[in-house]
Amino acid sequence: MPYCAVGWAALLWAVFLALHLALNGRWWPWLAVSLLPPPVLAAVPLALLAAAAATGAWGAGALAAGCLLAGWRQNGINPRALLPRPAGGGDDGLRLVSWNTQHWNQGGDPDRFYAFLTSLDADVYVLQEYLNGFEGGEVWDIDDGERLRAAFPDHHLSVDNNSVTLSRFPPAGPPVPVGACSLRVDLRIGGGRDAVLSTYNVHIPVQLTVMNPLRPAFFRDMRRRAAARDREYAALVADLRDNPHPVLVTGDFNTSAAIGDIRRMPRSLRDAIGACRSLCPASWNARARWRLWRIDWAFTGGGARVGSYRFRDAEGLSDHLVQELTVTAPAMRERGKN
Repeated sequence: MPYCAVGWAALLWAVFLALHLALNGRWWPWLAVSLLPPPVLAAVPLALLAAAAATGAWGAGALAAGCLLAGWRQNGINPRALLPRPAGGGDDGLRLVSWNTQHWNQGGDPDRFYAFLTSLDADVYVLQEYLNGFEGGEVWDIDDGERLRAAFPDHHLSVDNNSVTLSRFPPAGPPVPVGACSLRVDLRIGGGRDAVLSTYNVHIPVQLTVMNPLRPAFFRDMRRRAAARDREYAALVADLRDNPHPVLVTGDFNTSAAIGDIRRMPRSLRDAIGACRSLCPASWNARARWRLWRIDWAFTGGGARVGSYRFRDAEGLSDHLVQELTVTAPAMRERGKN
């Protein structure tokens, strides 16, 4: 009996995984299914392998092993964390933090909020949710520019699309809204004409509203949000493809490794997770005891590289952890050789 049960369990998981790989990121209703914690895609086949070994169900074990390999890229595990760290730790370069502030300290203590921001001591801040609201679905724009300039006198301020970018490097031009929710700021990181690094401050809309899933309104809302996500990803990818500069793309993608939408990012970009020392990195929910989702990402391209990358506690100020990373661009590396 246990032998048969393990076989059926492996078969059912294989069918589910096949549907997940086929529909994920291609059929909008599957967005709800793909919200499962990514480590589940490793935990289930590993449990099935253990059960197969205990019962001698070798066929089920082979099927479970195939499922583990097929779903490996979506389980959120970072095996590169086990590799030896390069000498120097990769801490040289531009220091950047990326953080979803969760409605910009709405209802909190502004002094504590700004003290935390300044304590991060970054060359570049890429901050999302520069807004208040969501009461009844409404968003309220805010203007905290005076406080920001006072707190960061050595930084240049760029604001648009409910995003804030603060940089010790001067902008090479006006900020460029990307879609309705993201912001590109080109930074002049050196004296040369081509010494520009494009930073993308990304915020992809969330997949669904928490409501009764048996109501038609739930599916109407999810379909509307899926269309909005499609537009934001399309605008981001189009801008990246037309950008000749080195790029850093970071922010709140509201997309875990188990959600197929992340495949839309151009293959020319490199996920910064290879520089992270966490085996199972997660950025949400920062206030929960168990964090099983990484929905905040960082990518580089065009010769930009990440030296170090980690997630830092937000001290209860947001449901997102802070992304901290060091970045170099070709112009910076050439300057270092001279």
